[in-house]
Parts: sequence; C-alpha cells; structure tokens
Amino acid sequence: MMLRKSLWFGLALATVVALSMLVSADAKPQKQKQDRSGPPSLSLAADSTVIKGCNDESARVRLVATARSANGAPLRYRWTTNGGKLRGEGANTSWDLAGAQPGVYQAFVEVDDGRDLNCVAFSSISIVVTDCPPPPPPPPVCPNVTVSCPDAATENATTTFTSTLSGGSPGITPSYHWTVSAGRIISGQGTPSITVDTTGLAGQTVRANLDVGGFGTPCPASCATSIPIMNKPRKFDEYYDISRNDEKARLDNYAIQLQSEPGSQAYIIVYPSRRARPNDAQARAQRIIDYLVNSRGIDTNRVVTTIGQPREDWLFELWVVPEGAPPPAPNR
Repeated sequence: MMLRKSLWFGLALATVVALSMLVSADAKPQKQKQDRSGPPSLSLAADSTVIKGCNDESARVRLVATARSANGAPLRYRWTTNGGKLRGEGANTSWDLAGAQPGVYQAFVEVDDGRDLNCVAFSSISIVVTDCPPPPPPPPVCPNVTVSCPDAATENATTTFTSTLSGGSPGITPSYHWTVSAGRIISGQGTPSITVDTTGLAGQTVRANLDVGGFGTPCPASCATSIPIMNKPRKFDEYYDISRNDEKARLDNYAIQLQSEPGSQAYIIVYPSRRARPNDAQARAQRIIDYLVNSRGIDTNRVVTTIGQPREDWLFELWVVPEGAPPPAPNR
C-alpha cells in the first residue's frame, strides 16, 4: 500500500515539473515578442508656430517628425493638414501657408512600420497665421519739372523765370525753392515763378535753379539767360561858340573816331543860344555836316543832326553811336 502511494506521488511530481518547464519555456519568447511589437515613439516640431500669411517665403514652415519603431523597422509617414500645401515626404516636410486667411491651422502626421497596422503613432502641431501687413506704398515719383526764361535779358531790368510741372505722384502739394547765380530775387520765392533784378549784370549769365520739394527726393530744374552788353551812345566831345578853326580841329578828331568805327553813326546835337535867329541853329548844323562829309570823307548817311532846346549860350555835342545802340536824346 505504501509503495503504491509513493509511486503515484512521484508520477504527479514529475508531471508538475514537466508542465512548469513547458510554461516557462513558452513564456520568455512571448514576452520578447510583446516587447518588439509596441507602437513607434513620435514627436513633432516646427521651426515657427506663428507666421504671417504673406505670399512669400515667410509663410513657409518646416515640420520635423522624430520617430523610432519599437522593432527597428523602417517607418512610413503620412501627412495631412487642414489648410495650405505640404511639400516633401518622410520625416521632414515643408508646409506652405502663403495667402492663408488669419487663423489656427493644424498639421497631422501618422507613423507606422508597415507590419502591424494596429501599432500606429499620431501627432499634430498648430500654427497661428496672422494678417500679412499691407505692402508699403510706392516711393514718390518726381514730376517732370521745366523752367522757362528768355534767351537774353536787358541790363538794368527784371527777368522772369517760370516753372511748369507735369506727371509725378498724385496728391502731393509741391514746394518751390529758388536760387540764382547772380542778381537778386525780388518777388516770387516759394511760388512757380520768380522775378530777378539784373541791374549791373551786363555781360553775365543768370541761372535760376529750382528745387521742387514734397516728393521725398530732389526734383531739380534750371534755366539760364544772358545779359548782353548793350551798345550805348557815348559823347565824344562838346564845345561852345568857338572859332571856326577850333571847331574844325574838334571835327577832325571826331571824324578820325568815326572812321575807326565803320558801323557807327555821328549824332550831333545843337543847342542854340536864346539870342540866335530862327535859322541860325539849322545853319550851324549844316555847316558841321558839310565839313565832315566834304572835307573828312564821312558818308552823309552816317551823320544825323538834332536841334535841342535853346540855352543861354551855344552848345554842340558830338556823339558816337555804335551799331545797334539807341541814339542820344537832347536834354530838356
């Protein structure tokens, strides 16, 4: 009886040990299989989370997914967004939000190893899109500025310089600042037209320079006018009621001067004495002409005589008038 019990107990113990070894052998590989089949690890980052929705490179965001599979298998990435355009595949992609309306946009990434579709990792990131600032206004454009003036001006008079504007940026009120190379601005500073005094500027050139302001950049123009030297009559000699021979000597010198200036004219002004008879002044003037023409060879067309107002005593003025110069006027 005791023998039977011992035999049964031995068999039972052997069976338990065998089963225990079988369970232990199957449990270890099962644990290792579970360790290798977990979902991938995943994180998602962007180089900027707030951008402006402008139509340029500033509206692009770089997305970087960092993932690792549990079993070391290659990973697949699937990207989706609720706005904009994705450019690129894999772990790195570019998200183009150019022109997007202001708001919050999300990008989603899904990662798996292609073996166990139940082992999938998900992640998302939000990007805030703000208004794109309006483009800066275009820089002001200068108008076409011209300044007009006479080619030549008269000495000891005034000259006018006038500006004209056309084109340029609209809505701008121009300002005018004038400077002159010579002379003096006597009116019009700050306006489109100025008047310049040219007294004493014979033989010079007056240039008026205009700077039109208000456009953020210089808008210059200029015009120049010359002040020619005016030919003026000049008194060569004068004498009173002298002897005939002295008069001839004066007229000889006068004729020499006229001959040295072929284009000039002789103007003789006779101021008669109040005691002279009515025809005496004309007779004395004719006597001078005859001497210059007949004795000194002066062309009669070059000699002009004028009778001035009577005076206390006789007075004779001998003038040389260059070509183009105005004749002298008798004194009153």
